[in-house]
Parts: sequence; structure tokens; C-alpha cells
Amino acid sequence: MTSPGNIYPEFERMLGRDAKEAQLKQHGHVFWFYGLSGSGKSTLANALERELTNKGYVIKILDGDNIRSRLNSDLGFSDTDRCENIRRIAEVARLFLEAGIVVFTSFITPKRSLRAAASEILGEGNITRIYVEASFETCAKRDIKGLYAKAATGGLKEFTGKDSFFEAPEQADNDWTIRTEEQSEEESLRELLEKVSPFISLANS
Repeated sequence: MTSPGNIYPEFERMLGRDAKEAQLKQHGHVFWFYGLSGSGKSTLANALERELTNKGYVIKILDGDNIRSRLNSDLGFSDTDRCENIRRIAEVARLFLEAGIVVFTSFITPKRSLRAAASEILGEGNITRIYVEASFETCAKRDIKGLYAKAATGGLKEFTGKDSFFEAPEQADNDWTIRTEEQSEEESLRELLEKVSPFISLANS
């Protein structure tokens, strides 16, 4: 293990975030999509990325399954591993943020404590948490990845919403909520575009 006494972080000589944002003509920000599997997190993040890229913004998506297949392939779904999963993702998102990039993350992030931990790493002013709300029953009907069917037969342990609890946000959290049960993908996308644009446009500085 590396000794803290042998580490000498150096940031002063590097170009700062302001310079990167000026170059990219945008404000870096992290939009943290969370919710049950099948609620629409990745679908909305990908659609939003395309819309904003067409407008000239530089976007990076950090998707749960993609990250778990590579960077976090050593982690399972215990409470300890979920904490480490989110910690690593938040640190990766912070690196992109410092480069002036707009980041969309798509992770179940089932507990308020996990979302708070990500916000602490990134800084409250740098992250907007977006709860993509859909009931367990609706997500099970969609079952895009076949996970709900597998969980129902005991083929998946610690499945969020069934074996592992999901904590919805409270009003005090000030998270955005996108209700994909009540509106179409196009309506959800339009709502997100209206909300996201002021955060990333230099014109609103």
C-alpha cells in the first residue's frame, strides 16, 4: 500500500477548470441519474447526451453496467461494495468535471447515504441528483435486461427493490424527479433539456 507520506499532490501548475471551461465554452457539471433498474436512467442520459452534443456541448456518460464490466469488475453488490462502487464513480466524475466536461452518471444508487457520499466528493455546487422514478412493478413489466425475471426465480441475490431496499429521496434532498411512469420519453427529455441547459451554458454566467 502506498504511504501517504510518499504522495505529493500537485495541482498549482496545471491549467485550472476555468481555463478548460472557457476552451469548451460550457460549465462542467455532474448530473447524477439514479433509480431502479429499468426506470429509464440510461435511456434518458443517452438521449440527453445526443441532444446536447448536437448543440455543441461536450458530454461524458458514466453508465453503471459499463463501469462494473471494467473499472469496478471486482465489486459485488454488498453494502461495502456498493459504497466503494459509488466512491470510485464519484472520483472519476470529478476528474471529468475538472476538465470542464458535463457528466451524466447512471447508477441505481439506492441509498440516500450513497448519494450524499457522491455529493461530498464532488461538492454540492457541482452535482445535481436526478431521481428517475418508476415503481418496482412498472420496471418489472419493462424488464429490459431480464433482471426482474431472474430475481423472481432466485437467480439474482441482493436485487434492489426486492431483496435490497431502495430509498426514495426526501423533499429536503432537493433532488430533481423525472416520473417516467407518467410521461413519455420525449416529455421527460424535454423537461430535462429545460432544466439542464441553464447549468451548463456560459451565457448564464
